Amino acid sequence: MARLGVNVDHVATLREARGGKEPDPVAAAVLVEMGGADGLVVHLREDRRHIQDRDLRLLREIVQTKLDLEMAATDEMARIAMEIKPHLVTFVPERRQELTTEGGLDVAGNSQRYKDLITLLHQCGIAVSLFVDPVIEQIKAARRVEADCVELHTGRYANATGLKEQDTEFEALAQGARLAYKLEMAVLAGHGLNYRNVRRLRSIPEIVEYNIGHSIIARAVSVGLERATREMKDLLR
Repeated sequence: MARLGVNVDHVATLREARGGKEPDPVAAAVLVEMGGADGLVVHLREDRRHIQDRDLRLLREIVQTKLDLEMAATDEMARIAMEIKPHLVTFVPERRQELTTEGGLDVAGNSQRYKDLITLLHQCGIAVSLFVDPVIEQIKAARRVEADCVELHTGRYANATGLKEQDTEFEALAQGARLAYKLEMAVLAGHGLNYRNVRRLRSIPEIVEYNIGHSIIARAVSVGLERATREMKDLLR
């Protein structure tokens, strides 16, 4: 059974919309773990639009499963990661004007930068994942810079309109997962996944973990966070 990582950024987004203290992503983390999640995911953005530094410190203390810190490949973020020591760091592309992450990293075009940061984090005992499109060149580059994992960007698959386009994107993910597994990297997947489109991906055995946020938080509005998490976890069985 694949693992489930739940991204609680949107809980913090709702809090920041009013500038108050509620809802609390740290309290949400407890409910997510009670719902059977195998880990928590948070993205500490450079503009701090949702998750704040204090949230990250508290989450590191209370999370009982695994804390996956998504971040840009900057010196500031590397310093924070080395201080907090999450279980996993996932480097993701980041543009201030985007609503959410729009695509995978260009690892092949910036390999020395990623290699240096990965070496630094490995020295602190922190595993590193790279968020990449299911493109052979980028997956091979991730192996060359000694990433421990790749998280395949599932956005194109999730947004595909029509069966033919969905089939094409599904096959790209399947091929990417097989290659990453062959190169001895753990294979994760995430972005745009929901209770419907995640079902088909279960037939790709190389994917060992799914990171899902928005659809679970949206479902939680109706049924509560613990149940919403449990329903997604049940789909992955």
